Amino acid sequence: MSESKIYFYPLWLRIWHSVNALCIIVLIITGFLMHYGIHGKFINFYLIVRFHNYTGVILALNYLVFFSGNIVFGNKKFYRLKIKGWLQRIIRQSEYYAFGMFKGQQPPFPLNEKRKFNPLQKFSYFFSMYLILPLVIISGIALLYPEIIVEEVYDVSGVFLTALFHAGLGFIILMFLIVHVYAASIGKNPIQNFKSIINGWHELSH
Repeated sequence: MSESKIYFYPLWLRIWHSVNALCIIVLIITGFLMHYGIHGKFINFYLIVRFHNYTGVILALNYLVFFSGNIVFGNKKFYRLKIKGWLQRIIRQSEYYAFGMFKGQQPPFPLNEKRKFNPLQKFSYFFSMYLILPLVIISGIALLYPEIIVEEVYDVSGVFLTALFHAGLGFIILMFLIVHVYAASIGKNPIQNFKSIINGWHELSH
């Protein structure tokens, strides 16, 4: 079996990914502490809130790096969704994850120079990076400046609804993070994909 490598992750993308991952982890932890009011002698609630807010600002600025970098360096082509046959491709990839890979079958959509993500990855990454994360950032900004939020919606506090929406999105990101880490361990070597995001090179087997 011969191997070749593709330079999938340029330096700017690896730096963005590292900062994004760190911010997400910090925001999940501090958000959990804030939501459940877990604080005490050694954990000041207002310090947690401040840390959460500062990290959120870094996340928002870092997202601008991702968005602009995708445009400038052409990385956006990997996120383009092809509507025709989309559901069939998703089903094929899902069947591979559920059954095929445990039977030693080859991936239905092997990665190459033009395909960085399989159909299921592409959909989940597009959904996360171009919908969920922007909504988290927008709702977070709104909570930083609650005066811009509608006061009430059907007699329910607009700030409360925004906070609930923000927390719900955070939970979705947590679920994505868990699945993302698990999916990254799939392959001939569980640490291969983690090495790729460090050195930039993704190994292909033939």
